[in-house]
Amino acid sequence: MGQYLPVVALMVLAVLFGALSFFASGLLAPRRPSAAKEAPYECGIVPSRETPERFPVTFYVVAMLFIMFDIELIFIYPFAVDRAYLGSFAFWEMIAFSVVFFSAFVYVVARGALDWGPVQRQVKMGSALSAERTSTSTIRRVGLEGRPEQETAA
Repeated sequence: MGQYLPVVALMVLAVLFGALSFFASGLLAPRRPSAAKEAPYECGIVPSRETPERFPVTFYVVAMLFIMFDIELIFIYPFAVDRAYLGSFAFWEMIAFSVVFFSAFVYVVARGALDWGPVQRQVKMGSALSAERTSTSTIRRVGLEGRPEQETAA
């Protein structure tokens, strides 16, 4: 126990110093609040609008997927380096871990974790397959505005 005494003493001193500093700054600091002091600091830019909305949950899900891939690589690396010593038990453990990991990954992707764009609506193909639709009626030729009609007919 005597070998831990310096660590405990240093921890007690650190906690005391933090508590005394916090108490002294609250006691001795001047109290002159103003609107400018209480406004959030925006790198010198005056905020002109409300704070943006929170990040979507999919951002955090993708971050967790990245961490999961890192953890899998950390577990696979020792097996890849010394698989002869670890034997078949480690091989089957890696297979089990990979199955659990990839099933979780497939579930998250199926739930739409990687769908970052706007929500896409399904379009019924009935109107798209009509006889009136031709390549000239559905494809817009860019850069041909203002030219004579005979040059645009291609």
